Amino acid sequence: MTLYTSKSVLLALTALFSASALSASADEITTFTKSGAAIGGTDPVAYFTEGKPVAGTDEFTAKYDDVTWKFSSAENRDKFLAEPAKYAPQYGGFCAFGAAMGFKVPVVPEAWSIVDGKLYLNNSLKVQERFETDVPGFINKATLNWEIIKDKKPEDLKDPIIRD
Repeated sequence: MTLYTSKSVLLALTALFSASALSASADEITTFTKSGAAIGGTDPVAYFTEGKPVAGTDEFTAKYDDVTWKFSSAENRDKFLAEPAKYAPQYGGFCAFGAAMGFKVPVVPEAWSIVDGKLYLNNSLKVQERFETDVPGFINKATLNWEIIKDKKPEDLKDPIIRD
């Protein structure tokens, strides 16, 4: 098993982030969007109801915080609209581990956790593994950092926020 140091993970996240987020639209400032939809069009409610990521469709969409969200069913769309704070991922759908380091990093649907009823997404399965080594610690750091980085464009976040 390969061990990844904080520095190597940060460098990898920074390289990936730089390659994939050269320009940010207004929606990408506070919510991760890809292909014109929040969290890349993955249905956020499905994580809770089906226990896995499920692609949303253009047939079932909703606007929340000026961003288009996609759902796999009308039922999931309606659940989301009734309680968006319950179903929307933390940190605007950006990578929880990245937020803990002070960055806004894209996510993949299969790297996720529900902790205390909240959805956390991560950049990759490797990053998810790292996140799981100290979930409460990374959530605490990410929550503190989110207040600093929330309204900044991803490409403007150059230096990590190191918290002990």
